[in-house]
Amino acid sequence: MQLYTERLILRDITMNDKQDIFDYRSDAEANQFQRWIPETLEEVESFIQRNTKEFNQPESWYQLLITDKETKGVIGDIGVHFIGDENVQVELGITLNSSFQGKGYASEALQGIINFLFNDLQKHRITASVDPANTASLQLMERIGLRKEGHFVKSLFWKNKWVDDVIYAVLREEWPGK
Repeated sequence: MQLYTERLILRDITMNDKQDIFDYRSDAEANQFQRWIPETLEEVESFIQRNTKEFNQPESWYQLLITDKETKGVIGDIGVHFIGDENVQVELGITLNSSFQGKGYASEALQGIINFLFNDLQKHRITASVDPANTASLQLMERIGLRKEGHFVKSLFWKNKWVDDVIYAVLREEWPGK
């Protein structure tokens, strides 16, 4: 699996990427809104081994690595959750190395994968779940064209407490890149 945007390549994760993934994913402060913060390189190896091997499989999560097209350096990753047996809805999640944040990479990567999901795979709806305290991600979702569909109060049990969840979504017929 490889997708190309103006500055990026979104590609499969390999075991050779484990150190780069660990370097940005293990930063607990930068990833305070992420569910997975590895503490060891072995956890990253296990994560890579568990990654679904085939893109677009119903009821699966598939991780794509975000890399710089010129330098091949690792910028972050995108999780793609293919929802339901009918496999026409997708949930996205994104994590960037903190040194690459604020440079438009997240917008470019998300727009690239959304274009592919709608135009090539004919998906119906794409969603994202965002912690309401993560203002940068809330702004990102709105900037790329997703609409806020709901704010669910204390709907997720996360890190041993109930937290709110904000859902953003876009339909294929609403997406400007279709």
